[in-house]
Amino acid sequence: MTECIECYAANNRATPILGKRACLENHEQYICGTCGRCICSQKDDKRQLRRIDFPFKSLEIAQLYLRVADHLHQETCGIYEIISHSNRKSYKIFSDDASFTEYLAKNKNKYAETHQALYRRTDFQEFPKTEVRKLHSQEVEAYLKS
Repeated sequence: MTECIECYAANNRATPILGKRACLENHEQYICGTCGRCICSQKDDKRQLRRIDFPFKSLEIAQLYLRVADHLHQETCGIYEIISHSNRKSYKIFSDDASFTEYLAKNKNKYAETHQALYRRTDFQEFPKTEVRKLHSQEVEAYLKS
């Protein structure tokens, strides 16, 4: 399988989330206009944060959410590796190297071996068929069956 030019996934149903149905039924989704893959873009009511604002367990999972960050920031964002003092690695999306450096300065218990993104697209592109909205119940069923 080749990577989707828009959402960067090789599988058009790839999603790392638990509770896939609940997310698709209740959260706003970025719907890839190229392959149809849905990516959660819902903002948390209490803290006003999205899934893209939190660390991911792997580079591959972070890459599945990167398109939402690119779309929201209207520029290419990058995935950076963060290492905790217990040597646990996680991967977080930032808009640029300066934002990543600022994050590390505020989080003294975390560090990085490199201060450049491990993955970033070369240029930002909009796609005409993209939608960001909640799915209808029929769309959820069709998505889960395919």
